[in-house]
Amino acid sequence: MARKSNPPLPAVRRLLVGLGENIRLARLRRRLSASLVAERAGMSRTTLAAIERGEPSATLGSYANVLHVLGLHGDLALLARDDELGRKLQDAGLPTRGRPRRRARKDDDDRQS
Repeated sequence: MARKSNPPLPAVRRLLVGLGENIRLARLRRRLSASLVAERAGMSRTTLAAIERGEPSATLGSYANVLHVLGLHGDLALLARDDELGRKLQDAGLPTRGRPRRRARKDDDDRQS
């Protein structure tokens, strides 16, 4: 039985639609047919059409295969590369969520000796 997933957030949906449009335009600029790209990417034309529409049901692997066929797979390395917020939080040394670690008591240190 297939897993049911939550629909993407509106901002994520817009990003996927934009990515799909960019993939379609890249395919058309290269004058590659949908059949050829789908065959080279190892998928059906239906899956490629879903990717070009930005459907969230298509897997990340499918998107990556199409980008590879189009010669754009290097762009995947740029995703989440510059984590400016994460580095600032790390540099600030803000505490993370969760339980603090328990300090060893003096009695524990004596028993281990």
